[in-house]
Order: sequence, then structure tokens, then C-alpha cells
Amino acid sequence: MPTARARRARQRLATTIADLLGNDEAFALPGSITERFTRCGKTTCRCKADPPQLHGPYLQWTRTEHGKTVTRLLDPDQAERYRTWIENTRRLRALLRELEHLGVQVAEHEEGWSR
Repeated sequence: MPTARARRARQRLATTIADLLGNDEAFALPGSITERFTRCGKTTCRCKADPPQLHGPYLQWTRTEHGKTVTRLLDPDQAERYRTWIENTRRLRALLRELEHLGVQVAEHEEGWSR
């Protein structure tokens, strides 16, 4: 039987996860958003000057899907909205790691296994 302390820790994690996703607008989104500046192919463009004046910024959402990198261009409103979703994913993954760690501790205690 898990200790009262372990049960409280599990409840705290469950409540935090529920609170994180309790809003109807809350989603989780993998990946990251980056700001990119690029050069074009025109030989006389400002991006080839000295010093270069690169094109951009372009906001990109990048993630891995089935082992391949997928990138989408975003407008500023999309980037702002999706940043929150990406942060939700990071927070959920951290909470899940805590829950897994707690589970290992409880299992080792319950079974009398030593580390």
C-alpha cells in the first residue's frame, strides 16, 4: 500500500495536470517555434549586401512526425496561440516524469527492492 505521502504527491500531480488542461482552449502541441531569417536566390538582393540584410523574420513551428521533421510557417497570432500549447506539452511531460519517478519509488518500497 502506498504511503500517505506518496498518495498526496500523486493527487497533487493529478490535480496539476487537470488544472493545466481544464480550460476548453488548452491543448498540447509538440515541437518548437523559432524565428528564422533567410537569404534568397537573387544575386543583387539586399540579403547579399555587406553587411547582409536577411529576409524575415519568419515564424516556424517545427516538430517530428513519424521520424520526419515537419515545418509550418505561422503568422504572429498563430505563433502566440501555439506557444502556450507547446509550453503545455513541456509541462505535461515534466509532470509525467514526476509521476513515473513516484511510481518507481512506490514499487521499490512496496516490493522491498533496494537500489
